[in-house]
Amino acid sequence: MTVEPDVAFGRGLDVFGDVVDRVDDAAWSAPSPCEGWTALDVLGHLGSAIRFGVAAMRGEEFPWPEVDRPADLVDAEPKAYWALIGGQARATLVGVDLDAEVDTPMGRRTVGDRLAFPAVDLFVHAWDIGTSTGLPVEVPEDIIDFAHAFIDPMPTEMVRGGGRAFGPEVEPPADATPTESFIAWTGRTPR
Repeated sequence: MTVEPDVAFGRGLDVFGDVVDRVDDAAWSAPSPCEGWTALDVLGHLGSAIRFGVAAMRGEEFPWPEVDRPADLVDAEPKAYWALIGGQARATLVGVDLDAEVDTPMGRRTVGDRLAFPAVDLFVHAWDIGTSTGLPVEVPEDIIDFAHAFIDPMPTEMVRGGGRAFGPEVEPPADATPTESFIAWTGRTPR
């Protein structure tokens, strides 16, 4: 991988935080590209994913919260909710040992491995919220390469389908930008 997981994660925090800061308060109820979810649902889901990443960096487990809707996890004004989670993530990122091994549902993995998925999520869900609320989001090509290097080797049934990170790949438009092709790869319709 050309980008280390901690660097991808930190850059993702920047991109996602910028999107959250620019969302108009009334736009959080807009439907998102994630079926049945609003922009606020995406924020609540991503907040849990980042808390998972923080727990990974600390060598701790994070039980995924069970709620009716991910929006129910947003327990403050959306910008304040994200500022708290993003701040905790940045503080934990300082001096993280990517090679430390921790137990995961997939066996012993390094902190770097556990951090890679939340790093990718930051960019994908920034795009989701941006699309919901009319804010353009471009995913850098080195992050696209990072995502492919991490996810492509995984068995499809671990990544795609009901209850998984991505849906089936979508055919991108012939004139797709790198971001649009990446978004289609995640199972979203880029336009």
